[in-house]
Amino acid sequence: MPQKKMLLIVNPRAGRSKSHGPLFDAAAALSEGGWLLSIRRTAVPGDAVEIARTEAENYNAIVAVGGDGTLNETVSGLMRAEDPPVLGYLPQGSTNDFAASLQIPAKPEAAAELILRNTPRRLDIGMWNDRCFVYVASFGAFTRTSYTAPQAAKNALGHFAYILEGMKDLNSLRPYKIRATADGEVLDGEYLFGAVCNSTSIGGLMRLAPERVVLDDGLFELLLVPNPTNAQELQDLVRALLNQEYDSHGLVFRHVAALHLETEDELPWSLDGEYAPSLPAVDIQNRRQVLAMLL
Repeated sequence: MPQKKMLLIVNPRAGRSKSHGPLFDAAAALSEGGWLLSIRRTAVPGDAVEIARTEAENYNAIVAVGGDGTLNETVSGLMRAEDPPVLGYLPQGSTNDFAASLQIPAKPEAAAELILRNTPRRLDIGMWNDRCFVYVASFGAFTRTSYTAPQAAKNALGHFAYILEGMKDLNSLRPYKIRATADGEVLDGEYLFGAVCNSTSIGGLMRLAPERVVLDDGLFELLLVPNPTNAQELQDLVRALLNQEYDSHGLVFRHVAALHLETEDELPWSLDGEYAPSLPAVDIQNRRQVLAMLL
């Protein structure tokens, strides 16, 4: 019986302040568990997409080793492959939002033990027009924080780096006028922030209760934060967000399979923490259970 082949796609820049010793321990555990390992390192953005796409047919499993951006690129590559293998994940980033949702341990060797169980779970994946996202597409307040916080700060400070960078946005908070249709429901209005997600954590800043998030049900969680008209409304919104009271104070919270959004404003997006440019119209679709992941 031929030995099972596994490719590790490693982003050497993710979590640079972390010791690489635990990664060697994880690789040793995978090898001892019967996998024949190959390793490819990424050098520039987009590398993981190409590596995953072109190598998919040559391996029984591909493992992303890095942060949420590395995971996003690896999944994007697999989704372009004709017959993608199962995916594994050894989180090495500064926040690892999706890993937290999946209860993947931060320690590489413990995460490797999950992979060695060899129990694939099928998960939903999102499409933002023709781009793939794993767990969140967001716009507005704090969105730019996820891709503008310096990597060195993320490595050293983790979640605190996002908060520090996000503070710079407070004085530039602005509403975005959008025309949105979510599964047929019209939600037009002015919003400070919006997110379509499949995760219990958004950008390392906002959290959803685990019982509200099902990762394979064909539905995303949609959160829209309306523009407050006075200081009291703003205070109420902040309190509702901090206390995870998403059904109060004008917050819009829905479980949706698809969202169509139009705007005339300059509205940049973040997909799993990576920049996406403003477009006049965006279609977001849930592709149910298209990704097989070892968990």
